[in-house]
Amino acid sequence: MSTPFENTYNLSVLQLSNLEKAEEMMLKNDLGNAERLLLEMLESDADCIPVLSNLGHLYGRYLSEFETAVEYYDRVLEIEPDNAWARDSRRRYLRYID
Repeated sequence: MSTPFENTYNLSVLQLSNLEKAEEMMLKNDLGNAERLLLEMLESDADCIPVLSNLGHLYGRYLSEFETAVEYYDRVLEIEPDNAWARDSRRRYLRYID
C-alpha cells in the first residue's frame, strides 16, 4: 500500500488502516468504537505515537476528559520530546485542569 505521505513511524498497512478507521469513527461520533480500536492498537504497540496522539485527541476534543488527554500527550512527549503538535495540544487541555 502506497501512502500519499511519508510513513515517518513505519506503520504497518494494518496500523494505517486502523488509524484511518478510528479517525473516521471519531468524525461520525462513534466514539466508543474508536476508543476500543485505538486501545487495542496500543496493546500491540504501547509506544505508537500516532495511536497515543489520536487517543489524546479523542479524550480531549470529543470526550472532554482533559486529564486523560494530557496523560496521552505526556506519553508522546516522553518518546518524542520535540513533538510540537503534542506539546501544543497538551498545553491546550492543561488549561481545563485545576
